[in-house]
Amino acid sequence: MSYLYDRRNDDSINDSDMYHPSGLEPDGIQIIESNWSEIIDNFDDMSLKEELLRGIYGYGFERPSAIQQRAILPCVRGRDVIAQAQSGTGKTATFSIAILQQIDTSILDCQALILAPTRELATQIQKVVIALGDYMNAECLACIGGTNVNEDMRKLDMGTHIVVGTPGRVYDMISRKVLRTKSIKLFVLDEADEMLSRGFKDQIYDVFKLLPSDVQVILLSATMPNDVLDVSKYFMREPVRILVKKEELTLEGIKQFFVNVEREDWKIGTLCDLYETLSITQSVIFCNTRRKVDYLTEEMSANNFTVSALHGDMDQRERDLIMKQFRSGSSRVLITTDLLARGIDVQQVSLVINYDLPSNRENYIHRIGRGGRFGRKGVAINFVTEKDKRTLQDIETFYNTRIEEMPANVADLF
Repeated sequence: MSYLYDRRNDDSINDSDMYHPSGLEPDGIQIIESNWSEIIDNFDDMSLKEELLRGIYGYGFERPSAIQQRAILPCVRGRDVIAQAQSGTGKTATFSIAILQQIDTSILDCQALILAPTRELATQIQKVVIALGDYMNAECLACIGGTNVNEDMRKLDMGTHIVVGTPGRVYDMISRKVLRTKSIKLFVLDEADEMLSRGFKDQIYDVFKLLPSDVQVILLSATMPNDVLDVSKYFMREPVRILVKKEELTLEGIKQFFVNVEREDWKIGTLCDLYETLSITQSVIFCNTRRKVDYLTEEMSANNFTVSALHGDMDQRERDLIMKQFRSGSSRVLITTDLLARGIDVQQVSLVINYDLPSNRENYIHRIGRGGRFGRKGVAINFVTEKDKRTLQDIETFYNTRIEEMPANVADLF
């Protein structure tokens, strides 16, 4: 562990210098306080490469989101950055732009490494990096579990500028000496809270120990549990701290409703009644367990409704195929667990149904953020039994939002 302590220069930085928590959530989650005030509200004023700007505008961005206005500049300037912001706020593009600005595409060595908690999120990040770097000929490879190891080794051997992956596979590739780390200058941990809650902490430490000692670290997290703060203390040097507050994230543009369902086993009937509305648009239905996803899929199919299902027990090929069908629009209704709640941007989703209210209130914004990312309009419908009412009130209080009873004309909102 001594190597890790070298990063923080023990004598000059102590915990109180780094974090000044401005509040503590009831479950021991801290809120970091921003120490960076510069805001740039236009991509043209960020001194980015011309080819990168073309990629940004070509991707469809017009102006930076709140996190991009604050975080792109310190990232581009080589500072260690810890950003607290939810999904749907433009975090992926924030670190992707910073990476693309800093790499030298004339050298086919891995210069940036991004770790993510799920295979789907890693693949999604890869797509964003490739799209933004379209005019730069930037090569980005996804190294994820559940895929062919030899294929990864072959591609790494051919060379790439950026690697994005899940911790286990990335560590394996470094151990086999096919992912060479000597040229890596940026290390990004995306959804750090989720990653650490999945028990990746040791693997993250193992990967970090094999990176150059002067590597720039960018850490993004929706919440700041102690595990995230520990990791940031060991990995980061005088980090710029950026908090995008819940009020700035808002659920603006997303109309939220609840449907009172007296008993759990009546939810399926309610869903079937709603299905005519669902099939107009692309929809995601969230359940809290894999078993519930399977049950709901069987019930809907038995009622002759066409649905797709996705959860972590499926093998990677099946997961990829289902996501591909959903992204292309050939599948319109997707039933899933919170596996999909973070970071998967399906542009066309305009309706999210919480068949079960999330057991973790942070996941509420991740889920319904599917339905209105970057200012797009969306509708969220929550199925609420008697025992869910307190949870619903808790979500309203936490997000300072109002969830109304669903009107009869909900189809007119699409």
